[in-house]
Amino acid sequence: MRLIVAEKPSVGRDIASALGGHRRAKGYLSGSGWAVTWALGHLAELAPPDAYGEQYKRWRLETLPILPERFRVRVNPRTREQFAVVKGLLRDPSVTEVVNACDAGREGELIFAYLYGLSGCKKPVRRLWVSSLTPEAIREGFEALRDGPSMKPLEDAARSRSEADWLVGINATRAYSVRFGRPGNVLSVGRVQTPTLRLLVEREREIESFRPEKFFTVHARFARGGESYDGLWFRGKESRLKEREAAQEIAGKVRGGTGVVKKAEKRQTSERPPLLYDLTELQRNANARFGFTAERTLRAAQALYEERKLITYPRTSSRYLSGDMVGTLRKRVEAAGGLPELAPFAERLLALGRLPVGKRIVDDSKVTDHHAIVPTNRRPSGGLPPDEAKVYDLVARRFLAVFFPAARFENTTVVTEVRGETFLSKGRVVLEAGWRELYPDGVGGRKEKEPPVLPPVEAGQEWPVAKVGVKEGETKPPPRYSESALLGAMETAGKLVEDEELRQQMKDSGLGTPATRAAIIERLIEVGYVEREKKALVPTAKGRALIGLLGDGPLASPEMTARWERRLARIERGEERREGFMEDIRSFIVSIVEGVRRMEGEKIAAPDGGREPLGACPKCGSPVVETKKAYGCSAWKKSGCDFAIWKTIAGKRVSQAQARRLLARGRTARLKGFRSKAGRPFSAALVLDGERRVRLDPGRDD
Repeated sequence: MRLIVAEKPSVGRDIASALGGHRRAKGYLSGSGWAVTWALGHLAELAPPDAYGEQYKRWRLETLPILPERFRVRVNPRTREQFAVVKGLLRDPSVTEVVNACDAGREGELIFAYLYGLSGCKKPVRRLWVSSLTPEAIREGFEALRDGPSMKPLEDAARSRSEADWLVGINATRAYSVRFGRPGNVLSVGRVQTPTLRLLVEREREIESFRPEKFFTVHARFARGGESYDGLWFRGKESRLKEREAAQEIAGKVRGGTGVVKKAEKRQTSERPPLLYDLTELQRNANARFGFTAERTLRAAQALYEERKLITYPRTSSRYLSGDMVGTLRKRVEAAGGLPELAPFAERLLALGRLPVGKRIVDDSKVTDHHAIVPTNRRPSGGLPPDEAKVYDLVARRFLAVFFPAARFENTTVVTEVRGETFLSKGRVVLEAGWRELYPDGVGGRKEKEPPVLPPVEAGQEWPVAKVGVKEGETKPPPRYSESALLGAMETAGKLVEDEELRQQMKDSGLGTPATRAAIIERLIEVGYVEREKKALVPTAKGRALIGLLGDGPLASPEMTARWERRLARIERGEERREGFMEDIRSFIVSIVEGVRRMEGEKIAAPDGGREPLGACPKCGSPVVETKKAYGCSAWKKSGCDFAIWKTIAGKRVSQAQARRLLARGRTARLKGFRSKAGRPFSAALVLDGERRVRLDPGRDD
């Protein structure tokens, strides 16, 4: 009999249905000559430190580092019953062959490897490798099972990732918690989560150290014969002036003058469709367009893959398709056209003699474990849950868009001179919308501001100045990371790379993998290092303190962790042996623990009131500490003191430094960024009034 081991019960049922004619038993399904059983996620896991000795039960620096010579695997106590079913089947004498049908990726390989090893099974293994769970795809997968030994490099990479995370997490977390944590305050440190936290903390420091500078720009409108166009003053490469007087002098100089067109240049450009989705890009788009967290997008995509069978395997890092899929593309286009709003686009593609398939869509050299996320050949029927409907629309729309022609534009650049001063005007005409027809609201979700269409302008023409004015602006700090921006930074190890194809080249050098990044972000929030504020991710005092403690050390280095990820990818491809990687991780752990032993510094306070005080409460004198939503009096539980400086006041976030100044001086400097109920921006100082409550003072600051 052939035993098939799936990762989840739902996938086990799908496999049984595809094979046909099965009956139900406790913990498995069986048919003619085969049985399907399943894990429930991780039925087995790496054993905790105390499995290697009683001395590791207590957290002490003296017992570190913990470096098992051979890692032990144990049964997850919560799923012991199902493990017994799987083990019994693996050891059943009638079973002559085992098929690993866990998810086709690194984690699925690890789940099976732990089960197989812990059961003491020695039977030959084949690997089911599918990218969609339709009955046709499953049956095709069984016709092309891979040999078990060929998956050894993937298993090696999976074990290395798991053991490296255990070594770093256990040793670094214990070392820093014992040395710098206060009672009840664990300082969680991770191989990927800590460098990711550093990205957020460094951005927050940039924002706080930023000093806005005013600048002034001069704008002119040129008009004749009922037509007009606007221009921005420039000199060389500069269009901003630091002094209002200089801007007003230029405005006065050109007012009432006549402009002469010195240059009127037209140039045609094209914009190719974006690449197909991998998981990270799908999460980024869903965050920008719908405000979805990475975890929320992954849940919806996983449901569309496992339950609805509408999209292919989502945990992929590729944005290309393999050559063997070309014959299936028309059916997938038909399926995507099942959405009424996409039906006209699908019909236009199907009317073509053949789909325009190029190297930006199909490229075997850029497909590793899985191809890009695309629709299956199953049409959506009935209403999908809201999240799934939105994610499916993203996938189906992008899939259709890649077959459409490039968008074509005519860009116009005009330079107009008035009394020795020059003004720049730019405009654009859409010659062919191409793939952008599918994105009337813009690719990112918000309507993109299009450059204006300029009237017919030719060099040598004279255009009188109809209007001129000076605008005041202010330089802005870099924005906080949204989840979309952080996912992009993790993908390129902190480098701000927006070019799609350049990001593709850096795939092996990111923080984590597409399958793990959502969980890393959620973990940072869970342990109290990061908070969500609308779409922004903001590091807490605890998160900042940890990064301050780690400094520029390797544990917080995005570049070093990215190099580890690249080595894991090489192990996965069979280009590097796991023994060398693990030996380097062990040496690294020894250096980390020794470094902590030599360190000096203050304890990091817990987030629940044990944090470093920001100042004294003006009402009762107790310490004011940071909480999730405010800087509040630490005595409110004991005495009911209700003093609080809310972190967000009139739409503006109040920083720690501003809260400290308010407590120390009774008022802050004049701050920008507040918004009225009508949405208008205004400036004000925060002040403590006579009742020791926080008020906004729009008057002059001291």
